[in-house]
Amino acid sequence: MQPHFKEIMTAQKRPQRPQKEKKSFSKPGKPKQWKKGEKPEKKRMKLEKPSEGIRLNKYLANAGVASRRAADQLIEGGAVTINGEVVTRLGTKVMPGDKVKFGGQTLKQEKPRYLLLNKPKGFLTTSDDPFNRRTVMSLVEKACPERIYPVGRLDRNTIGLLLFTNDGELAKKLMHPKFRIKKIYHVFLDKNLTKNDMLSIADGIDLEDGKIVPDSIAYVAGAEDKKQIGIELHSGKNRIVRRVFEHLGYQVIKLDRVFLAGLTKKDLPRGKWRFLTEKEVNMLQRLG
Repeated sequence: MQPHFKEIMTAQKRPQRPQKEKKSFSKPGKPKQWKKGEKPEKKRMKLEKPSEGIRLNKYLANAGVASRRAADQLIEGGAVTINGEVVTRLGTKVMPGDKVKFGGQTLKQEKPRYLLLNKPKGFLTTSDDPFNRRTVMSLVEKACPERIYPVGRLDRNTIGLLLFTNDGELAKKLMHPKFRIKKIYHVFLDKNLTKNDMLSIADGIDLEDGKIVPDSIAYVAGAEDKKQIGIELHSGKNRIVRRVFEHLGYQVIKLDRVFLAGLTKKDLPRGKWRFLTEKEVNMLQRLG
């Protein structure tokens, strides 16, 4: 029986190296630890009222054109018009009734969509494949009329949680390493992972594109052997989990992303998708 997801999360953070001082996992920029009875001040988001207009970069992001920062570059480059006039000034607002065009097409505000897929094996994470191989878009093509795109990627043979959205701003935040978005993978290896190799991974593995230090790693509780590993990473580098273990001579037989930015696979069968709840969307928007 496959171990329950919570067993991965509650497994010890890292094994202890005998007769050596325990290392601290505190990192620069770690959020402040509040004392008992002390409450942090909540940041209030200033909402733009429709009657006051909406910033042009946000309008472009909501229309699925680009993230706000990329939209600023499009605006400065003269690629956007409002009511037939080229607009290059950042901070310009779109008022109700204004006609915004980009690339010769009139833009419409799309309804923000947030969808979670439990990706099966054998599907590429791309919106289009020149060789006509199966892609994850075929699994969600009838989900909604809006154009949605995968956030990040899972390689063809990796299964598990994959988020889709047309919210470019949120997608960019979830993929940026500085926000340290939590991802947990259930790894199945071809042989038992030795304690020394686990310690090596916990200390960090030097790969060709830089050193990778996991946020935590542990044997899966309840497993019959030490071939099943739970590893938490925030890196979004290509095939990063597989490359970490391959570097030490292990082959990853199966790889399953079981946790993504606070979202889990609960009640979501393989190959199926669901829309996020309002509570889940608010949680994602508060991350970072």
